Amino acid sequence: MIDVALLSRVCEVPGAPGFEKRIRELVLQQLEGLADEVRVDNMGNVVALKKGKSSAKRSMAAAHMDEIGFIVIHVDDKGFVRFNPLGGFDPKTLTSQRVIIHGKKDLLGVMGSKPTHIMQPEERNRPAKITDYFIDTGLPKKEVVKLVEVGDPVTRWSPLLELGDCVNVKSLDNRVCVFLLLEALRAMKKSRKKPAYDFYAVFTVQEEVGLRGANVSAFDIKPDFGFGLDTTIAYDVPGSTPQERCTSLGEGAAIKIMDSSVICDYRMVAFMKKTAGKHKIKWQPEILSAGGTDTASLQRMVPGGSIAGAVSVPTRHIHQTIETVHKADLKASIDLLVACVCELDAHDWSF
Repeated sequence: MIDVALLSRVCEVPGAPGFEKRIRELVLQQLEGLADEVRVDNMGNVVALKKGKSSAKRSMAAAHMDEIGFIVIHVDDKGFVRFNPLGGFDPKTLTSQRVIIHGKKDLLGVMGSKPTHIMQPEERNRPAKITDYFIDTGLPKKEVVKLVEVGDPVTRWSPLLELGDCVNVKSLDNRVCVFLLLEALRAMKKSRKKPAYDFYAVFTVQEEVGLRGANVSAFDIKPDFGFGLDTTIAYDVPGSTPQERCTSLGEGAAIKIMDSSVICDYRMVAFMKKTAGKHKIKWQPEILSAGGTDTASLQRMVPGGSIAGAVSVPTRHIHQTIETVHKADLKASIDLLVACVCELDAHDWSF
Protein backbone atom coordinates (compact mmCIF):
# COMPACT_ATOMS: atom_id res chain seq x y z
CA MET A 1 0.00 0.00 0.00
CA ILE A 2 1.48 3.34 -1.07
CA ASP A 3 0.66 6.54 0.84
CA VAL A 4 -0.22 8.55 -2.27
CA ALA A 5 -1.13 11.65 -0.25
CA LEU A 6 2.37 11.82 1.25
CA LEU A 7 3.99 11.02 -2.10
CA SER A 8 2.02 13.90 -3.61
CA ARG A 9 3.29 16.31 -0.95
CA VAL A 10 6.89 15.15 -1.37
CA CYS A 11 6.77 15.54 -5.17
CA GLU A 12 4.87 18.82 -5.39
CA VAL A 13 6.92 20.85 -2.90
CA PRO A 14 9.60 22.89 -4.76
CA GLY A 15 13.34 22.31 -4.44
CA ALA A 16 15.60 23.20 -7.35
CA PRO A 17 19.33 22.41 -6.95
CA GLY A 18 20.78 24.74 -4.31
CA PHE A 19 17.29 25.80 -3.21
CA GLU A 20 16.10 22.71 -1.29
CA LYS A 21 14.81 24.57 1.78
CA ARG A 22 11.12 23.67 1.44
CA ILE A 23 11.62 19.99 0.67
CA ARG A 24 14.20 19.78 3.47
CA GLU A 25 11.65 21.19 5.93
CA LEU A 26 9.12 18.55 4.86
CA VAL A 27 11.71 15.76 5.19
CA LEU A 28 12.67 16.93 8.69
CA GLN A 29 9.01 16.98 9.68
CA GLN A 30 8.47 13.45 8.37
CA LEU A 31 11.59 12.12 10.11
CA GLU A 32 10.23 12.83 13.58
CA GLY A 33 10.25 9.58 15.54
CA LEU A 34 11.84 7.55 12.72
CA ALA A 35 15.54 7.93 13.56
CA ASP A 36 17.79 8.03 16.61
CA GLU A 37 19.60 11.16 15.47
CA VAL A 38 18.85 13.76 12.78
CA ARG A 39 21.11 16.60 11.67
CA VAL A 40 21.60 18.96 8.75
CA ASP A 41 25.16 19.51 7.50
CA ASN A 42 26.62 22.79 6.24
CA MET A 43 25.66 22.04 2.65
CA GLY A 44 22.03 21.25 3.51
CA ASN A 45 22.03 17.45 3.39
CA VAL A 46 19.71 15.83 5.94
CA VAL A 47 21.41 12.96 7.79
CA ALA A 48 19.23 10.57 9.81
CA LEU A 49 20.94 7.85 11.84
CA LYS A 50 19.10 4.68 12.78
CA LYS A 51 21.27 2.63 15.11
CA GLY A 52 21.87 -0.96 14.11
CA LYS A 53 22.46 -4.26 15.84
CA SER A 54 26.17 -3.49 15.54
CA SER A 55 28.28 -0.37 15.21
CA ALA A 56 31.22 -2.32 13.77
CA LYS A 57 30.37 -1.06 10.28
CA ARG A 58 28.24 1.65 8.68
CA SER A 59 25.68 1.53 5.91
CA MET A 60 24.32 4.53 4.05
CA ALA A 61 21.52 5.18 1.57
CA ALA A 62 21.28 8.43 -0.38
CA ALA A 63 18.21 9.94 -2.05
CA HIS A 64 18.57 13.41 -3.51
CA MET A 65 16.00 16.06 -2.61
CA ASP A 66 16.62 18.43 -5.51
CA GLU A 67 14.65 18.45 -8.76
CA ILE A 68 15.60 19.81 -12.16
CA GLY A 69 14.60 23.45 -12.44
CA PHE A 70 15.72 26.85 -13.63
CA ILE A 71 17.24 30.08 -12.34
CA VAL A 72 16.23 33.61 -13.36
CA ILE A 73 18.90 35.51 -15.32
CA HIS A 74 16.96 38.51 -16.71
CA VAL A 75 13.62 40.35 -16.76
CA ASP A 76 13.13 42.25 -20.02
CA ASP A 77 11.33 45.56 -20.64
CA LYS A 78 8.02 43.76 -21.26
CA GLY A 79 8.27 41.70 -18.07
CA PHE A 80 9.20 38.42 -19.75
CA VAL A 81 11.60 36.34 -17.63
CA ARG A 82 14.68 34.63 -19.09
CA PHE A 83 16.34 31.71 -17.35
CA ASN A 84 19.11 29.15 -17.32
CA PRO A 85 18.50 25.46 -16.54
CA LEU A 86 19.50 23.82 -13.27
CA GLY A 87 19.97 20.23 -14.39
CA GLY A 88 19.32 18.53 -17.71
CA PHE A 89 16.24 19.40 -19.77
CA ASP A 90 14.98 18.31 -23.19
CA PRO A 91 13.91 21.75 -24.46
CA LYS A 92 11.08 20.44 -26.64
CA THR A 93 9.18 19.38 -23.51
CA LEU A 94 8.96 22.97 -22.22
CA THR A 95 6.45 24.36 -24.71
CA SER A 96 3.46 25.97 -22.94
CA GLN A 97 4.31 24.35 -19.61
CA ARG A 98 3.37 26.03 -16.34
CA VAL A 99 6.13 26.93 -13.91
CA ILE A 100 6.47 28.72 -10.58
CA ILE A 101 9.03 31.48 -10.00
CA HIS A 102 10.00 31.42 -6.33
CA GLY A 103 10.68 35.09 -5.67
CA LYS A 104 9.48 37.27 -2.81
CA LYS A 105 6.35 35.18 -3.19
CA ASP A 106 5.52 32.35 -5.60
CA LEU A 107 4.52 33.61 -9.04
CA LEU A 108 2.91 31.33 -11.63
CA GLY A 109 4.07 31.61 -15.22
CA VAL A 110 3.99 29.76 -18.52
CA MET A 111 6.85 28.84 -20.83
CA GLY A 112 6.46 30.71 -24.10
CA SER A 113 8.25 30.57 -27.45
CA LYS A 114 7.73 31.66 -31.05
CA PRO A 115 4.45 30.30 -32.50
CA THR A 116 4.84 27.77 -35.30
CA HIS A 117 2.55 29.90 -37.52
CA ILE A 118 5.23 32.58 -37.97
CA MET A 119 8.32 30.39 -37.98
CA GLN A 120 10.46 30.17 -41.08
CA PRO A 121 10.80 26.62 -42.51
CA GLU A 122 14.34 26.30 -41.19
CA GLU A 123 13.13 27.26 -37.68
CA ARG A 124 10.40 24.60 -37.70
CA ASN A 125 12.87 21.91 -38.71
CA ARG A 126 15.63 22.59 -36.18
CA PRO A 127 15.63 21.20 -32.62
CA ALA A 128 14.31 23.52 -29.91
CA LYS A 129 16.84 25.32 -27.69
CA ILE A 130 16.51 26.50 -24.10
CA THR A 131 17.21 30.04 -25.32
CA ASP A 132 14.04 29.91 -27.46
CA TYR A 133 11.93 30.06 -24.31
CA PHE A 134 10.84 32.77 -21.88
CA ILE A 135 8.44 32.82 -18.91
CA ASP A 136 5.25 34.83 -19.28
CA THR A 137 3.64 35.79 -15.95
CA GLY A 138 0.95 37.97 -17.53
CA LEU A 139 2.33 40.99 -15.67
CA PRO A 140 4.22 44.09 -16.85
CA LYS A 141 7.85 44.56 -15.83
CA LYS A 142 7.05 47.03 -13.02
CA GLU A 143 4.93 44.35 -11.32
CA VAL A 144 7.27 41.42 -12.07
CA VAL A 145 10.35 43.11 -10.57
CA LYS A 146 8.48 43.74 -7.31
CA LEU A 147 8.51 39.95 -6.83
CA VAL A 148 11.28 38.53 -9.02
CA GLU A 149 15.02 39.15 -9.21
CA VAL A 150 18.04 37.57 -10.84
CA GLY A 151 18.95 34.38 -8.99
CA ASP A 152 15.44 33.29 -8.06
CA PRO A 153 14.76 29.58 -8.66
CA VAL A 154 11.99 28.29 -10.91
CA THR A 155 10.29 24.87 -10.74
CA ARG A 156 7.63 23.09 -12.76
CA TRP A 157 3.96 23.15 -11.72
CA SER A 158 2.32 19.74 -11.90
CA PRO A 159 -0.11 18.23 -9.37
CA LEU A 160 -0.01 14.46 -8.88
CA LEU A 161 -2.50 12.31 -10.80
CA GLU A 162 -3.13 8.59 -10.47
CA LEU A 163 -3.18 6.90 -13.87
CA GLY A 164 -4.30 3.29 -13.54
CA ASP A 165 -1.69 1.57 -11.36
CA CYS A 166 0.72 4.48 -11.78
CA VAL A 167 1.32 7.96 -10.40
CA ASN A 168 2.10 10.88 -12.70
CA VAL A 169 3.68 14.12 -11.45
CA LYS A 170 6.74 16.34 -11.81
CA SER A 171 9.90 15.57 -9.83
CA LEU A 172 9.49 11.83 -9.34
CA ASP A 173 13.21 12.09 -10.11
CA ASN A 174 14.02 11.92 -7.32
CA ARG A 175 11.26 12.66 -4.87
CA VAL A 176 9.98 9.13 -5.31
CA CYS A 177 13.17 7.97 -3.58
CA VAL A 178 12.89 10.63 -0.87
CA PHE A 179 9.51 9.02 -0.21
CA LEU A 180 11.07 5.54 -0.51
CA LEU A 181 13.71 6.31 2.11
CA LEU A 182 11.18 7.84 4.52
CA GLU A 183 8.89 4.84 4.11
CA ALA A 184 11.79 2.41 4.59
CA LEU A 185 12.54 4.03 7.93
CA ARG A 186 8.83 3.93 8.79
CA ALA A 187 8.65 0.23 7.88
CA MET A 188 11.63 -0.56 10.12
CA LYS A 189 10.01 1.24 13.01
CA LYS A 190 6.67 -0.48 12.49
CA SER A 191 8.17 -3.97 12.18
CA ARG A 192 10.78 -3.27 14.88
CA LYS A 193 13.49 -4.44 12.52
CA LYS A 194 16.93 -3.10 13.29
CA PRO A 195 19.50 -2.45 10.60
CA ALA A 196 22.39 -4.88 10.64
CA TYR A 197 24.78 -1.97 11.15
CA ASP A 198 24.33 1.71 11.99
CA PHE A 199 22.30 3.03 9.07
CA TYR A 200 22.60 6.56 7.75
CA ALA A 201 19.59 7.64 5.68
CA VAL A 202 20.77 10.73 3.83
CA PHE A 203 18.63 13.15 1.85
CA THR A 204 21.14 14.89 -0.38
CA VAL A 205 21.26 18.21 -2.23
CA GLN A 206 22.44 19.28 -5.69
CA GLU A 207 22.56 15.84 -7.31
CA GLU A 208 21.18 17.15 -10.59
CA VAL A 209 24.16 19.45 -11.05
CA GLY A 210 26.92 16.98 -10.17
CA LEU A 211 26.29 14.70 -7.14
CA ARG A 212 27.56 17.51 -4.92
CA GLY A 213 25.67 16.78 -1.71
CA ALA A 214 26.40 13.06 -1.86
CA ASN A 215 30.12 13.74 -2.29
CA VAL A 216 30.11 15.69 0.97
CA SER A 217 27.96 13.17 2.86
CA ALA A 218 29.90 10.09 1.80
CA PHE A 219 33.18 11.78 2.70
CA ASP A 220 31.73 12.66 6.12
CA ILE A 221 30.01 9.35 6.98
CA LYS A 222 32.53 6.96 5.40
CA PRO A 223 30.11 4.07 4.90
CA ASP A 224 31.27 0.49 4.47
CA PHE A 225 28.12 -0.25 2.44
CA GLY A 226 26.33 2.23 0.19
CA PHE A 227 22.93 2.22 -1.51
CA GLY A 228 22.10 4.83 -4.11
CA LEU A 229 18.37 5.48 -4.44
CA ASP A 230 17.18 7.06 -7.67
CA THR A 231 14.95 6.71 -10.69
CA THR A 232 16.00 4.99 -13.90
CA ILE A 233 14.76 4.93 -17.48
CA ALA A 234 11.69 2.86 -18.33
CA TYR A 235 11.58 3.18 -22.11
CA ASP A 236 8.92 0.50 -22.42
CA VAL A 237 6.82 2.49 -24.88
CA PRO A 238 5.89 2.30 -28.57
CA GLY A 239 8.92 2.49 -30.83
CA SER A 240 11.41 1.13 -28.32
CA THR A 241 13.55 -1.94 -28.87
CA PRO A 242 14.29 -4.51 -26.13
CA GLN A 243 17.89 -3.36 -25.74
CA GLU A 244 16.78 0.28 -25.32
CA ARG A 245 14.19 -0.28 -22.63
CA CYS A 246 16.58 -0.47 -19.64
CA THR A 247 13.62 -1.28 -17.37
CA SER A 248 9.84 -1.67 -17.66
CA LEU A 249 7.04 -0.42 -15.44
CA GLY A 250 5.39 -3.10 -13.34
CA GLU A 251 8.35 -5.49 -13.47
CA GLY A 252 9.64 -4.69 -10.01
CA ALA A 253 12.44 -2.79 -8.31
CA ALA A 254 15.54 -2.33 -10.46
CA ILE A 255 18.89 -3.56 -9.16
CA LYS A 256 21.57 -1.41 -10.73
CA ILE A 257 24.49 -3.18 -12.37
CA MET A 258 26.05 -0.08 -13.91
CA ASP A 259 25.48 3.37 -15.35
CA SER A 260 27.85 5.88 -16.92
CA SER A 261 29.25 6.91 -13.52
CA VAL A 262 29.52 3.62 -11.63
CA ILE A 263 29.96 -0.13 -11.95
CA CYS A 264 28.27 -1.51 -8.88
CA ASP A 265 30.22 -3.91 -6.70
CA TYR A 266 29.43 -7.41 -7.97
CA ARG A 267 29.19 -8.62 -4.36
CA MET A 268 26.47 -6.06 -3.66
CA VAL A 269 24.59 -6.92 -6.86
CA ALA A 270 24.68 -10.62 -5.93
CA PHE A 271 23.54 -9.84 -2.37
CA MET A 272 20.64 -7.70 -3.57
CA LYS A 273 19.48 -10.36 -6.04
CA LYS A 274 19.71 -13.07 -3.38
CA THR A 275 17.82 -10.92 -0.86
CA ALA A 276 15.07 -10.11 -3.37
CA GLY A 277 14.66 -13.81 -4.13
CA LYS A 278 14.59 -14.77 -0.47
CA HIS A 279 11.77 -12.32 0.26
CA LYS A 280 9.93 -12.88 -3.04
CA ILE A 281 10.42 -9.25 -4.05
CA LYS A 282 9.93 -8.68 -7.76
CA TRP A 283 13.05 -7.19 -9.35
CA GLN A 284 14.70 -6.49 -12.70
CA PRO A 285 18.30 -5.73 -13.69
CA GLU A 286 19.33 -2.21 -14.69
CA ILE A 287 22.12 -1.14 -17.02
CA LEU A 288 21.85 2.56 -17.88
CA SER A 289 24.08 3.62 -20.75
CA ALA A 290 23.98 7.34 -19.93
CA GLY A 291 23.39 9.23 -16.72
CA GLY A 292 24.63 8.77 -13.18
CA THR A 293 23.40 8.87 -9.58
CA ASP A 294 24.62 9.39 -6.02
CA THR A 295 25.77 5.75 -6.12
CA ALA A 296 29.05 6.92 -7.66
CA SER A 297 29.73 9.20 -4.70
CA LEU A 298 28.91 6.46 -2.20
CA GLN A 299 31.37 4.14 -3.90
CA ARG A 300 34.27 6.55 -4.40
CA MET A 301 34.16 9.39 -1.88
CA VAL A 302 35.21 7.11 0.97
CA PRO A 303 38.78 6.22 1.95
CA GLY A 304 39.34 2.81 0.39
CA GLY A 305 35.91 2.93 -1.25
CA SER A 306 32.64 1.31 -0.17
CA ILE A 307 30.74 -1.76 -1.29
CA ALA A 308 28.07 0.07 -3.26
CA GLY A 309 24.94 -0.74 -5.21
CA ALA A 310 21.61 0.90 -5.95
CA VAL A 311 17.87 0.42 -5.81
CA SER A 312 16.40 2.16 -8.85
CA VAL A 313 12.73 2.94 -9.46
CA PRO A 314 11.70 2.45 -13.13
CA THR A 315 10.30 5.73 -14.44
CA ARG A 316 8.79 6.83 -17.74
CA HIS A 317 9.26 10.36 -19.14
CA ILE A 318 12.29 11.19 -16.95
CA HIS A 319 13.46 14.84 -17.08
CA GLN A 320 10.30 15.90 -18.85
CA THR A 321 7.56 18.09 -17.40
CA ILE A 322 5.88 15.04 -15.85
CA GLU A 323 7.17 11.58 -14.90
CA THR A 324 5.43 8.25 -14.27
CA VAL A 325 6.08 5.44 -11.76
CA HIS A 326 4.20 2.17 -11.12
CA LYS A 327 3.06 1.86 -7.50
CA ALA A 328 3.97 -1.84 -7.31
CA ASP A 329 7.55 -1.06 -8.35
CA LEU A 330 7.77 1.57 -5.63
CA LYS A 331 6.50 -0.86 -2.99
CA ALA A 332 9.02 -3.49 -4.16
CA SER A 333 11.81 -0.90 -3.93
CA ILE A 334 10.90 -0.03 -0.34
CA ASP A 335 10.80 -3.70 0.62
CA LEU A 336 14.12 -4.42 -1.07
CA LEU A 337 15.95 -1.57 0.67
CA VAL A 338 14.62 -2.58 4.09
CA ALA A 339 15.57 -6.23 3.60
CA CYS A 340 19.05 -5.37 2.35
CA VAL A 341 19.86 -2.89 5.13
CA CYS A 342 18.68 -5.31 7.81
CA GLU A 343 20.53 -8.37 6.45
CA LEU A 344 23.96 -7.02 5.51
CA ASP A 345 25.49 -9.07 8.33
CA ALA A 346 24.17 -12.35 6.87
CA HIS A 347 26.25 -12.24 3.68
CA ASP A 348 29.84 -13.32 2.90
CA TRP A 349 31.50 -10.11 1.62
CA SER A 350 34.88 -11.64 0.85
CA PHE A 351 36.29 -11.35 -2.66
